[in-house]
Amino acid sequence: MTASALPAERAASSDGAPGGPPAGPARPLVITGAIAACAAAGTGLVLITLLALAGWIAAPHAGVGLPGVLRTAADLWLVGHHVGFALHGAGQIGAGRIGMLPLGLVLLPGALLWVAGRWVVRKGEVTRLADVGYAALALAVPYALVAGALALAGQSSLAAPSLSQAVLAGFLLALVAGGLGGARALAPWRHLIHLLPPRTRSLFLGTLGALTVLTGAGAILAGASLAASMDGFRAVNAALAPGAVGAALLLLIQIAYIPNAIVWSICYTLGPGFAFGAGTVVAPTGSALGSLPMLPMLAALPSGAHSAVPGWVSVAMLSVPYLAGVFGGLLTARAAPTPAIELAPLWGFACGVATGCAMGLLAAFAGGPLGSGRLTAVGPSGWQAGVVATLEVGVAAAVTAGLANWLRMRRVTASGADLGGADQADAGPAGGEAAYTVADDDSTHRIYLDPWGEGGDGDQPPDRSAPPDPAALP
Repeated sequence: MTASALPAERAASSDGAPGGPPAGPARPLVITGAIAACAAAGTGLVLITLLALAGWIAAPHAGVGLPGVLRTAADLWLVGHHVGFALHGAGQIGAGRIGMLPLGLVLLPGALLWVAGRWVVRKGEVTRLADVGYAALALAVPYALVAGALALAGQSSLAAPSLSQAVLAGFLLALVAGGLGGARALAPWRHLIHLLPPRTRSLFLGTLGALTVLTGAGAILAGASLAASMDGFRAVNAALAPGAVGAALLLLIQIAYIPNAIVWSICYTLGPGFAFGAGTVVAPTGSALGSLPMLPMLAALPSGAHSAVPGWVSVAMLSVPYLAGVFGGLLTARAAPTPAIELAPLWGFACGVATGCAMGLLAAFAGGPLGSGRLTAVGPSGWQAGVVATLEVGVAAAVTAGLANWLRMRRVTASGADLGGADQADAGPAGGEAAYTVADDDSTHRIYLDPWGEGGDGDQPPDRSAPPDPAALP
């Protein structure tokens, strides 16, 4: 399987353009991947180190020297890869684990690995889509080794990053982001999607459509909740008094947590909601929360115990997953290769299963512990979000896909009936006569043959090889 949309200049350089330098042998993918992995990791580490230095300069740093700042930068780099930490008695949080990490930080290493994957494919002269996986693997293995080395370097008496999570997260992120970037370097997304099998393509498009509706609704809900709580946001921000540099860093942290807030809002519309501490819940049926950390964006959460939202608001929230299922079912049915009426609902429900799996993973990564004690349960439950999304989106997608496919088959049947009627309209004047057109150089004649006449055989087609009898002409 090859990609046909390669850049023209790249093809010319590989063949050796007349008058130019001859094309040398391509660098091995192992070396190219190692160079790209070190460049991507080094660039991200430099950017995060600059942010850590800015915070160290702006805040009181008694007892923390430059080696501590570098260790903190390495830890933040690992946080950007969603690597958890084990705490050994640090301040008010105490011993425990930190797993509720900002998903927005994953965009930085993801973008760098995307560019690195494109560079590996181009410099490695990869021309086949089947070889992009080898290029992504050549990038992911050294990147995972770099992540493991930084996890060992980030160990301290207060916090210890997970070595296994660092290696696994670095490998998977580099494999996915680098592989997508490398595939995009070969062909546009439209061509890549058309390379998928028809059924897989319809399932992918339906799942993507359902997740798009859920994400849009979650973003609107999160933004509206924060906009309605701006007074509390300003009050918490004024109580912190972070200063100019501290306010900028605090704003960056909250921006990094925006994807988490969107996932939490999606889980709110699904029904199970989310928690912020053991024994707490925020759901359309009601909420009960305790004291919250001093983070301005948490002012959007209701404090204390609150009853359910108004009925029409609750209905609007809970209808979002079904609307997502309707949209996903429509896309699945439209992209299906054959209008099989008995299979369309099954593929619609498969769209719901894929959406539920994606939501379960997102919910699991959007939450996690924030130390020990009450804050060991923060965020939505991954398995609950996955099961509920599968049922709600899957049922709506199955019904919609079956109905859309039935209407599609009715249109096909109606079109076939119209074509059949048009063919019968071309029949001869007699009920059993068939019309044939014979053209010569001078004119065109329509000949009618009666299969029940003399010498006619109703079971055999007429012999057109013999010249027509002039007496049979009208």
